[in-house]
Amino acid sequence: MMHDDLQSERRLLKNRVRRRGIYLLPNLFTTAALFAGFYAIVQAMNVNFDQAAIAIFVAMVLDGLDGRVARMTRTQSAFGAEFDSLADMVSFGAAPALVIYEWVLRDLGKLGWIAAFVYVAGAALRLARFNIQAASADKRYFVGMPSPAAAGILASTVYAYPEGLVQFRSSLPAILLVVVPALLMVSTVRFRSFKTIDLQARRPFRVLIFFAALLTVIATHPQSVLVVSSYGYLVSPLIETIVMRLRRKPAAPPAG
Repeated sequence: MMHDDLQSERRLLKNRVRRRGIYLLPNLFTTAALFAGFYAIVQAMNVNFDQAAIAIFVAMVLDGLDGRVARMTRTQSAFGAEFDSLADMVSFGAAPALVIYEWVLRDLGKLGWIAAFVYVAGAALRLARFNIQAASADKRYFVGMPSPAAAGILASTVYAYPEGLVQFRSSLPAILLVVVPALLMVSTVRFRSFKTIDLQARRPFRVLIFFAALLTVIATHPQSVLVVSSYGYLVSPLIETIVMRLRRKPAAPPAG
């Protein structure tokens, strides 16, 4: 009898350890994303802007994995959601703003750091609104540009031109580069979400071929692909609206 009780206690202990390990897994991805954002700040301070931009993209990949891993392993938790939001604030709020400030906005003086703060404030407001609307929001769309996408616009631009802009006149357009994503983050414009993509597709070979081709293009022309994809997502709501209106255009009445 005592042997049976000991065996049951051991099984219970193993289940607890396994459960803790599963809950730890998505938070490890979140911690890695947080580290990538911190690393981007450090590299920007060391004037390694290309490395800083790459770190932000790494944070974007890790941020997309932690939530998907949590859903696949059924380990969603309130702690994980709060931790993910705080990590996003660093990786996609503070880090891109500091990178872009060191890259170009520093030369604009007070105007530069005010523009960087506008971006940080926009990211904070976007994340706060997302947290309170996550339960009732349409999973197919984001209300306002998501903070990782906004950070991708800044990071892709920096990665394409890592030497920076040193003249005052050429630095002025960088204000729009920061302010426009900040305004879109707090707007009510709907951006398409990719959370509903089914990874268990009926035709997996086509999906694998597509991703293989995509990885090949990114490996051969990383700067061009990142710029086109990030700015393409920026204008995607406008393109989607135009396409929907063209589809709804009534047919011309018959002659006579």
